[in-house]
Amino acid sequence: MAPPPEPVASPVLQKTALDYDTALWTELKAEDGYVIDIKYATNDNFVKEVIYPCGRMFLRPNVAVALAKVNADLLPKGYKLKLFDGYRPKPAQQKLWDKVPDRNYVAPPWEGSMHNRGVAIDLTLADLHGKEMEMGTPYDFFGPEAHRDYQKLPEKILNHRKLLRDAMEAHGFQSIRTEWWHYSYTKGSYPLDSWQWACPD
Repeated sequence: MAPPPEPVASPVLQKTALDYDTALWTELKAEDGYVIDIKYATNDNFVKEVIYPCGRMFLRPNVAVALAKVNADLLPKGYKLKLFDGYRPKPAQQKLWDKVPDRNYVAPPWEGSMHNRGVAIDLTLADLHGKEMEMGTPYDFFGPEAHRDYQKLPEKILNHRKLLRDAMEAHGFQSIRTEWWHYSYTKGSYPLDSWQWACPD
């Protein structure tokens, strides 16, 4: 009688090693359920220049968890989050300040931004197909129409802004007066950082 065949070993799935410290950062990707459109990795931004060497988005881990809860709350309502900017290294903050040295719109690099701490996110609403919703102004529009409490807008747009604000505030984020798209996480304290993510070869 022939001996029984040797059992075939199951293939071992190799986990791709991450190129950043997961204790400090979490990367946000489209497969997490977001629409990702990193404006500063392109010249489609208010300075019309590429600021980031490549388009990757990071937040502090606790902030990323809170943002995922916001996205989960929006999905049953027919929306999801479209993300424009998250963590911003301090040298990138300097580039923005050099272009627009106005603290109403850009934090002075010597003081630092909540983006430089990895706790701020610039974002908007999209439908479940990824189409961006009307919010009254484009992202990074400098003017009163972009202010959080500006009311001379169609009801549909005011409702979009309120929906986003309510969803974000429910999970610990706070808006600022001049930018409907900007939210900072208010729970915890995080240092300014200059870490720069790696780019594909």
